Parts: sequence; C-alpha cells; structure tokens
Amino acid sequence: MIALTHRPLELAGLLAAVGDADHGGTAAFLGTTRREGHVRPVEAIDYEAYEELALAELRAIAAEAGDRFGARVAAVHRVGRVDVGEPSVAVAASAPHRAAAFAACRWAIDELKERVPIWKRVVYADGGDEWLDGLREPAEDPAPAAAPRAGADV
Repeated sequence: MIALTHRPLELAGLLAAVGDADHGGTAAFLGTTRREGHVRPVEAIDYEAYEELALAELRAIAAEAGDRFGARVAAVHRVGRVDVGEPSVAVAASAPHRAAAFAACRWAIDELKERVPIWKRVVYADGGDEWLDGLREPAEDPAPAAAPRAGADV
C-alpha cells in the first residue's frame, strides 16, 4: 500500500499490507502534527504534493527497502489540512527479523522526508502561516538500547 490521502490515517491497513507469514517482525511509525514544533504554537499543517512523482518515489523507496532489508514496506501521507494531534504520515515495515523491520521502517521514513515531493505550510495558532521549504528537522539520537532480557528474542 502506497498512497496519498485527504482522509485520516489508519494503521490497521498498513499493517495488513505488510503482513507476511514468513516475517517475524513488524514496525510502524506515525508522524503526528505537534503543537509546539516551531517558533510559535501550531494549529495545523497543510500538505501539498506533486502526486504522480510522490507516488512513484514512495514505490521506489518501498522497493529499495525490500532489496536492502528483505522488508515489505507500506507508506501513506496525508495531503491537505492536518490538525494538531492527527497523524500526517504512516510507515509500516515487516521483515524476517525485528532488527530488519525496525531498520527498514526508519530508513523508509528518512528517505520519504528526503526524497518525496511533499511540501508543508505551517498554520500558526495566531493566524499566521509559513511554508517550510527545504527545512528538515534536526536528526534525533536513537534511544539507548535496553539490556536484553533472557528469552526476549522475538
């Protein structure tokens, strides 16, 4: 499942799309519009996309994830207005093992943010707005890995 939609995102369809009886790990990511993501309180984000190219690039990312990680990847991005608290993008990945599923999911969302022609206009609570052209969020350090528990391998 690769799509752009004006409708609210539902994770269940993505998880079903990547389901595979030979895959033991599934990972999912939801990117949600947050209230305090910029210089002042946010009300919503309006997304626009070059639909034909965006869908082609999303398909390419999913295929590349299959080659790199042995994963199945599904991705859906909202277009139009997405209010605070609502998901704007969802990615799911399944792979034979959990490490590959996590890696494929993270790689896919990072590639989507880098390569897919989707633009966002931030609508502020004070009535102002601005296009965030070419701005990327700072990279976040991954959380430290917890010590493995005996018998915890999935």
